[in-house]
Amino acid sequence: MRHPLSSHQPSDAIAHRRGGTITAGQFHQEALDLAGELPAGAYIINSCQDRYLFMLGFAAAALAGKTTLMPSSFAPKTISQLQAAYPGLVCLHDGRDRAPGLPEMQIAARPSASLPSAAAPLLDAEHIAAIVFTSGSTGEPTAHAKSWGRLCVNGAAESERLRASGVAIVATVPPQHMYGFESSVLLALQGGASIWHGKPFYPADIVEVLAALPRPGMLVTTPFHLSTLLDSGLPLPPCDMVLSATAPLALPLAERAEKGFSAPLLEIYGCTESGQVASRRPVEDPAWQLLPGVQMRTDNEGAWVYGGHVEGEVQLSDHIAPQGSDRFVLLGRHADMVNIVGKRTSIAHLNAQLQSIPGVVDGCFLQPDEAPASADGSDSVQRLAALIVAPELNPETLLDELRARIDPVFLPRPLIRVDALPRNATGKLVRSDLLALYVAHKPPARS
Repeated sequence: MRHPLSSHQPSDAIAHRRGGTITAGQFHQEALDLAGELPAGAYIINSCQDRYLFMLGFAAAALAGKTTLMPSSFAPKTISQLQAAYPGLVCLHDGRDRAPGLPEMQIAARPSASLPSAAAPLLDAEHIAAIVFTSGSTGEPTAHAKSWGRLCVNGAAESERLRASGVAIVATVPPQHMYGFESSVLLALQGGASIWHGKPFYPADIVEVLAALPRPGMLVTTPFHLSTLLDSGLPLPPCDMVLSATAPLALPLAERAEKGFSAPLLEIYGCTESGQVASRRPVEDPAWQLLPGVQMRTDNEGAWVYGGHVEGEVQLSDHIAPQGSDRFVLLGRHADMVNIVGKRTSIAHLNAQLQSIPGVVDGCFLQPDEAPASADGSDSVQRLAALIVAPELNPETLLDELRARIDPVFLPRPLIRVDALPRNATGKLVRSDLLALYVAHKPPARS
């Protein structure tokens, strides 16, 4: 079985950039041309920061029978491991970020006026178009193959749920990230949407692009980027939908976003292994609904998803309470739960309480690896730490505010004020980065 490169008609808009719109027919032809120019080898890494060029490179690679590798980072050690496992690996780039140590090919967009128009070429549904990676406990990249046929189902299922056909997408998340890939690139290829070529980050840039794009428009973002945008005080342009993922979204932030944009805010839930599997509108219902075709089962080991676009059967990392056949509530991540003197809570809950304090710009709780020893040499109770960005608040005020919100056993010891948290391009906090910041700033142990 074969599936078309995109679900668009050749005259439909598939991308927007300054100075014009790129039609699907122009994109199809450009992808066909680039496919014939790619170097030998079965695998590529696509580091293009321009979203259209990323989509173009991904499409050309698939048309040439190649597989795009999507690692969790471009750190030299990660790239070296992939190069050893996938001989002949080549990096496609647009002149900015590159995967270190790999042979390179730079790609660029051609002027739209010079491109002929082509119908969507067909691709084998069984072709492994992408391999995405997670980092296991050993640090070795763990591969998860994504076939072209399942990726097509993925984009179509999200589009059906969001009613995204015809929507112009502005995304603050990189296309190399699974959420950014699904909710911009796949929505454009298989969901009837179109994308803005760039990746606006600063609030003023996001506002400018949203105002310039045709309606209906959708902002694809993260809680961190959304909070920064709303706190900027800039007038918000018309927007017909806001989509968030990568971290739990606090209900007050969802309510602020809906009020500010006069548009619904939806969340996507999933993981790299399974891809997106459910959505919700938090201001209406805390429960999640599985995407079309996706099913879930639970057993003593946890919750599993399968069907639809999910490759095989994937165990989720969260505690889940089913509510009927296609709905569930999240109770927290397995690795996110903490137990101190018999009392349990989640880091996500503690973070939400911390970030709700007026004057807190950013912050998070952390459970350090080491357990401090007591005076008699026995192990003492493991305490939590907190890293907080709050220039106008003193530590005593912060602790008083936290005492009013959480059980005293979870109060951070120590509470460490920092200039900024080490968030990555999707707004996520990586534990290893947090631990490094904690070690660099923690107070000396008492003698």
